[in-house]
Amino acid sequence: MLLELQEVSKAYGSIQALRDVSLAADRNEIVALLGPNGAGKTTAIEIALGLRSPDGGRATIFGGSPRSTAVRRRIGVTPQESGFPDMLRVGEILAFVAAHYPRPMALHDALADFGLDELAKRRAGALSGGESRRVALALAFVGNPELVVLDEPTTGLDVESRRRLWRTLRRFGQDRCVIFTTHYLEEAEANATRVVVLDRGRTLFDGEPEALRGRVGRRSVSYVGANGRVAVRPEDADEYVRTLVRSGNDFSDLEVTRPSLEEAFLTLTGASE
Repeated sequence: MLLELQEVSKAYGSIQALRDVSLAADRNEIVALLGPNGAGKTTAIEIALGLRSPDGGRATIFGGSPRSTAVRRRIGVTPQESGFPDMLRVGEILAFVAAHYPRPMALHDALADFGLDELAKRRAGALSGGESRRVALALAFVGNPELVVLDEPTTGLDVESRRRLWRTLRRFGQDRCVIFTTHYLEEAEANATRVVVLDRGRTLFDGEPEALRGRVGRRSVSYVGANGRVAVRPEDADEYVRTLVRSGNDFSDLEVTRPSLEEAFLTLTGASE
């Protein structure tokens, strides 16, 4: 495994941020770490990266300490917040970070992937919030690392910048590993090969998005009847449809759908109550 958390616990005073959380991620995986505010996502990432020490359990990357210099040269990170020296230019910042990796991306490729071509000579202090965020994301990839960790990567990005990020991420995820947190459930549904749901410091689910949708919540049945559109969520959707057909009533535009990832997430965490 590229990254492992083994029964990790962490408390801040009386607040238990993580409770015996285990997580493993390997190559060819794009893992979405989901949870409501205060669930422990950022703490889990900080411990995985060696930025915080756990109270119990252990974290390893490539089988070694996440604080090892050799390990750090194989990972790329975008935290929730980042800042750059005002007087450095965008191209200089990317080149400086790339120089710390053994086989970095070509600078022009990193700039192009995140729409920074025209900003390469602009000083960091003159960037907008969204532009700074794009630079921070480019820094996670410019070293051509084997593992990329992104904490709320699309916060502050416009629609086109989000699309550009996910295109890069899906391409990059081949034979590597990407882990990201997000509050945008549609992003996890569209891009993750696996989702891990944390709530109150515990792991509630770890598996494929389809498995989460199938495990939580009933399927919805929708159709157009004599009095207009009907939408229900019966206990047994198949039996409901069979009964509808046997009734002989006219209907059209029948749809049977599983809960969205967002619906399943809200049900699992109790946020829909």
